[in-house]
Amino acid sequence: MSRSDPASPHQLNLALGYRESFDRADYLCGHGNETALALIDAWTDWPTRALALIGPEGSGKSHLAAIWAKAAGGRVIASSAIDAPSVPQALSSGALAIEDVGRGALDEAALFHLLNLAREQSAYVLITARQAPASWSIKLPDLASRLRALPVVTLDAPDDALLAAVLVKLFADRQLAIDERLIEFLVHRIERSFAAARAAVAELDHEAMRLKRPVNRALAAEVLRSHLRSHGA
Repeated sequence: MSRSDPASPHQLNLALGYRESFDRADYLCGHGNETALALIDAWTDWPTRALALIGPEGSGKSHLAAIWAKAAGGRVIASSAIDAPSVPQALSSGALAIEDVGRGALDEAALFHLLNLAREQSAYVLITARQAPASWSIKLPDLASRLRALPVVTLDAPDDALLAAVLVKLFADRQLAIDERLIEFLVHRIERSFAAARAAVAELDHEAMRLKRPVNRALAAEVLRSHLRSHGA
């Protein structure tokens, strides 16, 4: 972590594009996600060749799905993209990650066909969702039963150390140099979630560019005060 001077021009956002890395080496492991990561790494040992990965928005499900798909030589698709004609092609690699099941439109007959075909072909399937399968509004009884039988691993809220590490990574993805005082300040003031960390970093990046100021504790304090005022707190 950089300990740059708060006024250093190197801390200013230069309006360059950024990419949030989904590589395995960039996945930050800590209390709350270590069990999920271990299961993803040991995917060839899944007894049923299928797994449901559950966690709130921004908890790292897509990152884990990307890691798994790369390791398994598979694909990642949105659950809303599944239809009957696409099922054979979707499973052609022998490994498929299906993202965000349980939200939005879902072709239940196509998903049931996909799970049956995956079983016949001994293909691997990873399903990500915000809630456990038992809470999904599935009308097809056979599909509901099949989904409820899936092994489930849950991503829990990050502890202070993991939240701090995630903040550092998010700032680094945007090529922003920050210091430990800013990270400590944010860890104790934002919601304990990856989604909140991502939102805070994005807002600080935006405000730094708009105001032509460095990203530091002073700016964070102003942004949070403004946010509280706008919400009537």
